[in-house]
Amino acid sequence: EVQLVESGGGLVQAGGSLNLSCAVSGSTFGDYAIGWFRQAPGKEREVVACIESSDGVTYYSDSVKGRFTISSDNAKNTVYLQMYSLKPDDTAVYYCGADRPAFGYSDIYYCRYRHLGFWGQGTLVTVSS
Repeated sequence: EVQLVESGGGLVQAGGSLNLSCAVSGSTFGDYAIGWFRQAPGKEREVVACIESSDGVTYYSDSVKGRFTISSDNAKNTVYLQMYSLKPDDTAVYYCGADRPAFGYSDIYYCRYRHLGFWGQGTLVTVSS
């Protein structure tokens, strides 16, 4: 069973940047669809960014496109989320989620549309105005 551990959250002023990491263990890294999600107070969890393990193709939600970058280091079994030009609306608990895509489905499809089965504990990002 895969385990996910997020790190890198904190308090930052608007316009600042943060880098989040998701360390993946317990299974073959490339077998899983992995993405970053966030949940703001009083709101549902939403997808932020997803990445294809095979070729690095990425997906971003409209709210973060152009400001966030998702990447992976297969040798380190780690997925990163670089966040720039942060806004107070980015304040949330950020989660790393993963699951094995069923045959024929892409990692990004699973990340965007399926309920993933494995989650980290989350890391809090607070952006002050």
